[in-house]
Amino acid sequence: MTSSGKINLLGLSREKLKVLFAELGEKPFRADQVMKWIYQRGIVDIDLMTDISKSLRELLKEKTEIYLPNVLSEATSVDGSQKWIVEVASGSKIEMVFIPESNRGTLCVSSQAGCSLDCSFCATGKQGFNSNLSAAEIIGQVWWANSRLGGYQKKLERPISNVVMMGMGEPLMNFENVMDAVAIMMDDFAFGLSKRKVTISTSGLVPAIDKLKDYTEASLAVSLHAPNDELRSQIMPINKKYPIAELLRSVQDYMASLPDSRVPVIEYILLRGINDHRQHARDLAKLLENLPCKINLIPFNSFAFSDYEASTATSVTKFRQILQEAGYTVTIRTTRADDIGAACGQLVGDVADQTYRSDRYNKKAKSKFGKIFNKTDNLAVMADRV
Repeated sequence: MTSSGKINLLGLSREKLKVLFAELGEKPFRADQVMKWIYQRGIVDIDLMTDISKSLRELLKEKTEIYLPNVLSEATSVDGSQKWIVEVASGSKIEMVFIPESNRGTLCVSSQAGCSLDCSFCATGKQGFNSNLSAAEIIGQVWWANSRLGGYQKKLERPISNVVMMGMGEPLMNFENVMDAVAIMMDDFAFGLSKRKVTISTSGLVPAIDKLKDYTEASLAVSLHAPNDELRSQIMPINKKYPIAELLRSVQDYMASLPDSRVPVIEYILLRGINDHRQHARDLAKLLENLPCKINLIPFNSFAFSDYEASTATSVTKFRQILQEAGYTVTIRTTRADDIGAACGQLVGDVADQTYRSDRYNKKAKSKFGKIFNKTDNLAVMADRV
């Protein structure tokens, strides 16, 4: 329900829309019609849905509405990437980023306002946690980006070919809403994205990964970032609860459940002097030898609350070489949109923190930089100043 007390049609999966129309005494195909209007034509005015009878339109207006999240601002990087600041129901502000490339356009979507985890290399977690986003607030990001990029103009090719749940938050800690949003992304009556091109990125919430096979066939990316439990627990506290062996078993089970031969992406952020030694690369190669996968090496992007530094180019090259010699497919993520605070690990938004974690990190930042950082509509400004 929205604040008006009406049901928000945005964010309802096709199955949930069918249930709604059944309750209204209508046929299931009405769900297909409404989804096409909203997600393929970009129409959010019920009166304009002309293949639906006037009486049903009046009933829908009485019982439902299409309520989009509020886009407050946008910024464009010198590399063509775009970032939008979006206000959600809690009053917090989250961020989404579009990264254009020659052969695809990738939208990075947020699933939470802040993050309840506290990975040491990520700015989002330092803002604490406020709330899970609703399915409407998640899929609304895709709707808005598609609209801003001209995706509802019939003569233009679809600008968004890939969606990654790699924005603010841990997607699998907002399981039901993320599953509904992902279903809409891949629905032929909505955005129609390939299951290979919708990726859920997780820090390793094992029980939720175990549930995935019953809900989706989306692709999976795993934030590993260390080749052993001792180091991973230092930089990713979630590892203390779900250690590497459990995580890799869970990932392997999910990939085995898929009807095709996809492999997971193992994400590994390189931190100078922390996890980027040659022995770390050799240990990583050994660790993953029984898990077919691709490895994505990620340069660290600085932000105000971190003492980490990016690995040198020589270290990155050698790390990749060791993995490639061990037989792995390895990519190095190109840093994009760091000039607008939208690179990997820099998304922070403006979170009404319920955990008080942000107070601790704000005090640290004030001490470190000798200045007071005030919240703005886009706290990523802080990251640019470091």
